[in-house]
Amino acid sequence: MKARKVVVVTAEHHPYHKLWLKLAEELSKALNVPLEVKVEDYVYLVDYGDKDEFGMSWLPQILVELEDNSVHWLLSRLPLNDALQPDEGKAISEMIEKLKSLGVEVPTSQST
Repeated sequence: MKARKVVVVTAEHHPYHKLWLKLAEELSKALNVPLEVKVEDYVYLVDYGDKDEFGMSWLPQILVELEDNSVHWLLSRLPLNDALQPDEGKAISEMIEKLKSLGVEVPTSQST
């Protein structure tokens, strides 16, 4: 199965807005697919994103749209390093692992 596009749903006022955009751009380049940026699209997240125990979504989140038209969330919380700062490398590897678990073809140069 192949990815059709990477989608990031974010908010410009979020403290890590630029980091989420950067992570989504890196993933879209690694998969060689387009990136779609949605701003505060909670309806999209309620339909496809990660939710809490009450069915509520939050942002930012990074999702992938596959060739079978299914949509899956890949990252909804930033992993932190030992200094409690966002860990970009771990975020990318978590998304790659989730893609692999979905059966998505991942270029070997991006495999972890």
